[in-house]
Amino acid sequence: VERDDAGEAAPARLVRLLSVRALVLGVVGLIAFTLLFPSVRAYLGQRAELDALEAEVATARATEEDLRAELDRWREPAYVQAQARDRLSYVFPGETAYRVIDPEVVVETPVVEGSTTPETGAALPIGGSGTPWYTTIWDSIEIAGTVEPPEEDG
Repeated sequence: VERDDAGEAAPARLVRLLSVRALVLGVVGLIAFTLLFPSVRAYLGQRAELDALEAEVATARATEEDLRAELDRWREPAYVQAQARDRLSYVFPGETAYRVIDPEVVVETPVVEGSTTPETGAALPIGGSGTPWYTTIWDSIEIAGTVEPPEEDG
């Protein structure tokens, strides 16, 4: 076994040299990771945000194209006339409008006293008066004004 001036064996010196190099390489790698990681993370975050914004812009452009096409349709008098006939049931003077209701689709439900529906509101009581609510309230105020208060026992 060969020995150097310090009295160490050559293989032991080689192992020690490799471990020092590995330690230095590890420290340099750790420093590089510490310095580069925030920048890489910020880059990847900004790239994801940019991709999301590009998708949003593409969606907005598609919506704009759809709205422009609809605007072009509304500029045509025939389309406006068709929409007025379909949506608002408009007819030209002299025409007779008919509405056919399919009995299989429309089911009539009997109105129960005191029930409410979104289409008709509250149902009138059976045999009740058809007076407006404010008349009923005014009548109750007039009756309340004519009744004498009870005498206090005291």
